[in-house]
Amino acid sequence: MLGFNKPYLTGRELDYIRDAVEREKLSGNGFYTQQCQQFFTSRYGFKKTLLTQSCTDALEMAALLLDVGPEDEIILPSFTFVSTANAFALRGAKLIFADSEKETPNLDMNHVRQLITDKTKAVVAVHYAGVACDMDALMDLADKYRFFVVEDAAQAIDSYYKGKPLGSIGHLACFSFHETKNIISGEGGMLIINDEKFSQRAEVLWEKGTNRSAFFRGEVDKYNWIDIGSSFLPSEMTAAFLWAQLQEVDAIQKKRLTVWNHYFEGLQFQVKEGHFSLPIIPDYSTNNAHMFYLVSRSESERNAIMNHLKKQEIQAIFHYLPLHSSPYFHSKYSGRELFSAVRFSECILRLPFYTELSEEEIDRVIKSIHQFYNS
Repeated sequence: MLGFNKPYLTGRELDYIRDAVEREKLSGNGFYTQQCQQFFTSRYGFKKTLLTQSCTDALEMAALLLDVGPEDEIILPSFTFVSTANAFALRGAKLIFADSEKETPNLDMNHVRQLITDKTKAVVAVHYAGVACDMDALMDLADKYRFFVVEDAAQAIDSYYKGKPLGSIGHLACFSFHETKNIISGEGGMLIINDEKFSQRAEVLWEKGTNRSAFFRGEVDKYNWIDIGSSFLPSEMTAAFLWAQLQEVDAIQKKRLTVWNHYFEGLQFQVKEGHFSLPIIPDYSTNNAHMFYLVSRSESERNAIMNHLKKQEIQAIFHYLPLHSSPYFHSKYSGRELFSAVRFSECILRLPFYTELSEEEIDRVIKSIHQFYNS
């Protein structure tokens, strides 16, 4: 079976994990945590970075920092992973689901504009497949209507919007280092704080609601419980693994772009025949080669392709099921039909994609897709 994903190892992960153990500081916010956080502030210009145990944790921290409560409305895409919504649902917020664009799975800013009310606390922009949302349009709306912007950049490491790193534009941003991402630590995530008014409190929430970090920097003579919070920071072993990955980010990105371009070029014939469409990268966005997908003409055709590939021992998958029609939320949803979100849910097929995917393996997938349509 040609699997859908395979974690990439640089070869230095165990060396750094061993070093972390020998430093005798395992519980987090040690040497490797600081190395990783400084890497992101230096390379991408993020104002403050905090490693977390997952992107889900980072999103939950964002909801806490914004003091989201039952009177608040949060606008977010229906076509996204459940963590995007769950972080705000846990605070009791009213979720307002927006449709995707017709051409990309990203937020339809025209629909977002229609959903804004005086109760809108934040809009969550999910950069699907590492391709940027229209951030100028969103930030203009945020300035006009005075709401916060959270970038769900789980898939968007090393991707840019008009030259600006994704994660550096919104008030807050969240990244993932799950094993399916470009840069991994097994599980893992990161919160970016671009608005300085959240900086000090973010560190407190991160450390279980205490000023422990300030204590260890010698800024206070004792640390105490001063706010709500949780144990969001990862262990030093996780950070050490991540550090090995970050040192190879350019090489990893180069390999992944080679895989992406091979797929894109090899499937052009079927696109010209009108059998399916391929990812669109707007002029304002770069492509970080997080995934490769095709958009079929119907759900039944997508499923038929997937089953054909399975018979050829090739694992392809689909996602997401629209959150507004999920078993948990469908009885609560009262908005318009979200046609594009439903269409992407029914028609997207993600092809095997990982850093070490060989040309022969990519050609095997492409050939199998050609065989499906030729038959």
